[in-house]
Amino acid sequence: MSAAELTALLAFCTAMSFSPGPNTTLSTAIAANHGLRRTLRFCFAVPAGWVMLMLACGLGVGALVTGLPALRSAIQYAGAAYLGWMAWKLSGSGRLGEADTDRLDVGFAQGIGLQFVNIKAWLLALTLSAGWVVNAAGQPAANPGQRLAIICLVVPVFAFVSNFAYALAGSMLRGWLSHGTRLLWFNRALALVLLATAVWMVLA
Repeated sequence: MSAAELTALLAFCTAMSFSPGPNTTLSTAIAANHGLRRTLRFCFAVPAGWVMLMLACGLGVGALVTGLPALRSAIQYAGAAYLGWMAWKLSGSGRLGEADTDRLDVGFAQGIGLQFVNIKAWLLALTLSAGWVVNAAGQPAANPGQRLAIICLVVPVFAFVSNFAYALAGSMLRGWLSHGTRLLWFNRALALVLLATAVWMVLA
């Protein structure tokens, strides 16, 4: 992979990883309600799940998804339904820790599974597969396996750092959110972000 391609890859990953989405919104919400330490398992689950998704795309599943509109739609609607469900549970949490077991339970396995119904994660994986794995500067790549390995090493770093940054911001608000109904309205605002993301996933 040339220096120009790597630079373009890093710029693309920065824009995709740090822009708001299902993962970063949930990282913020979990940290605001439970603290940074509790959020770490989700922050690690996101890159782990994404690598699995990227490997699947590199091995041909991506072509299957793009070639079968019904499958793509199923992923979109499943992801939107999951986010809608999470938004509903989050919107009723008004006290720190209240979302622990009955409202906002997103563990490591759920974090991995979310990547497979996250259309933003699919778009990232499919774009990287088409633009950086099988192609090199507009020509068929001679070393797709090596290029896939580089992407699977680089992108998870961005995925972890971006989610950790959002989680850190959420955890820093815990003290302020503990007074009155601030947490309830904060959670409702994040729930609206999740709902907006769900609508975007359906329309993407």
